[in-house]
Amino acid sequence: MTKPVFVEPMMEKDDVAAMILSAKKAAGMTWEGIAERIGMSPVWTHSACMGMNSMPQDKAEAVVALFSLPQEAVSVLMECPTKIWEQAVPTDPCIYRLYEIVGVYGPTIKALIHEEFGDGIMSAIDFDMYITRVPNPKGDRVKLEMTGKYLAYNSW
Repeated sequence: MTKPVFVEPMMEKDDVAAMILSAKKAAGMTWEGIAERIGMSPVWTHSACMGMNSMPQDKAEAVVALFSLPQEAVSVLMECPTKIWEQAVPTDPCIYRLYEIVGVYGPTIKALIHEEFGDGIMSAIDFDMYITRVPNPKGDRVKLEMTGKYLAYNSW
C-alpha cells in the first residue's frame, strides 16, 4: 500500500486576483501605472487581473514579474475565465449606478443602435472602453467611452 501524497491545491483566478490586489496596494501603484508597465489599457488590465479576461503569455509574465508573484500565476492569468456574476443588482454605489444607467437608458441605447445600425448588438468581445476625468465647474465628470463592433442578427 502506498502512502497518500499531499498535493497543494491548484491556484485559481480568485487567488491570483487577491495576490495582485495585495501587491498593488503594497507597491502603491495605480491601474494606470500597471497598464503602462505591461502595455495595455487600464480597463483591460484591471479586468484581466481580476479574472474576467485571459491574458496573453507575455502580459501574464509581465504582471507576475512586476509583482513578484509565484510562477504558477502566469498560467492562471492565461486561463479562459468563467464569467459569472450575480444577477441581483449590486449594492456598491458605483456599480449600482451603472446598473441604474442601463436600467433607465438601456431601452434608449438599444433603440438608437437599432435605428442607426439595424437589428443587432454592440459586441462586448470586440470592445474598447476608456474612463477619463473631464473638468467641469460644477464638479469633475466621469467620462465612460465604450466602442464595440456592431454585430447584426442573421436572418435565416
